[in-house]
Amino acid sequence: MTEAQKLQDEIQKKAMDKLAPLFNRYQLSLDYLEPALKWKSMVLILGNFSSGKSTLINEIFETDIQRTGQSPTDDSFTILTGPEKGAEPRELPGSSLINDERLPFTAFKKYGEQFVAHFAMKQFESPHLEDLAIIDSPGMLDAITEKDRGYDYNAVIGELARLADLVVLMFDPHKAGTIREVYETIRNTLPGNSGEDRIVFVMSRIDECDNPGDLIRSYGTLCWNLSQMTGRKDIPRIFLTYSPTLARAPESMAAWANERAELKERILAAPKLRVNHILQHIDKQAHELRMVAETLASFSLRGRQLLRKTGRLAIITGLFLFLFLDIIIREFTGLPETTLISSLLAGRVGWADLLIPTLGAGGALTLFSLFFSRFQFIGLQKRAAGRPEELIELDTEYRRQLWRQVAPHVELLLKEAGPREIFASHQGNLRKIDRFIDAELQDYYRRIS
Repeated sequence: MTEAQKLQDEIQKKAMDKLAPLFNRYQLSLDYLEPALKWKSMVLILGNFSSGKSTLINEIFETDIQRTGQSPTDDSFTILTGPEKGAEPRELPGSSLINDERLPFTAFKKYGEQFVAHFAMKQFESPHLEDLAIIDSPGMLDAITEKDRGYDYNAVIGELARLADLVVLMFDPHKAGTIREVYETIRNTLPGNSGEDRIVFVMSRIDECDNPGDLIRSYGTLCWNLSQMTGRKDIPRIFLTYSPTLARAPESMAAWANERAELKERILAAPKLRVNHILQHIDKQAHELRMVAETLASFSLRGRQLLRKTGRLAIITGLFLFLFLDIIIREFTGLPETTLISSLLAGRVGWADLLIPTLGAGGALTLFSLFFSRFQFIGLQKRAAGRPEELIELDTEYRRQLWRQVAPHVELLLKEAGPREIFASHQGNLRKIDRFIDAELQDYYRRIS
């Protein structure tokens, strides 16, 4: 086991020990936290069916692993990796992958049998794949002509992107970002599931451009389409590459050889990003957890403030009734013969003198308690669940992004909250989360820097 793998295991244990109980306390799923801590580094390769995904994979490992062609050749998510130490290479079906607790794919059961039938692993010997897995994906299609895949394709892409240390998004000069599923992936799926620093854009098959002018036009089209899909003016770097074994005039492509080598090096270097990716993922999940706890803490504080106001009024009313209820009743009914105050002045207080005052004070406290739980708390709860963002400060873009992720869950927790929620130890939980983020997590960042 390498030092990086030992550190990964240590981080996994620490995160689960410290955060899992708090995730359970706030009814947050561990489906996103736990899988990201497992297994080895992964690179997800995406693109339309003619973008050169399989060709790139074959060239990286210098063998024909995946079928290639100008038309769709593979409609499955295929994980390419090395066998376990001492085991023979083999192929595993999706049913085995989603039921192996050692792998990060158990949550993919929810996508159903159609997905499982299009999910597989191929193992083969390669020094590069001892701590790396490449995920080849089905070619993206245009939604106008696409037949139903039978599972939520974009949701699967999102979960794989969350697990991957690198996402390689490939285009070809003939369809430079015009496929509908490509648009959906870049615009909606990747932003919430992968950091920008983990996404690599590639335009392959540039040897198929007839002249430099065609290449410039294709590159410009892709840049324009990316700006529309990302909603940004600044365009990320786009690797330009080709296949030297398939190029029509490979000698004319020599100027791009360094780009090809750099792209290959970046893909193979993904395992070096693994620990940092894990820390980033835990950091994000911990901050989301903190925001949930922070919102509930603010709600609890408002509840306690409201209860204190009601409690003070209840105590004042109860004290008044304890001292004067028997006098008021005597004015209307003539009973009791003696009151609490008269007995106190006479210096002889008996149990009978305390009966009406105690019932009056107790009744007042009970009525105020019911008033708080049945009316005041419910009103507070409805206001909080209707506008939960008012419970916390959203003063930075990072906090606003986190809030968009957790807001629906917070709203649900507030709707389900009972009066006892105002006495919950949210502040104590916040201190635990802060200690993990500010001390233990930062210590791991320092160790890898």
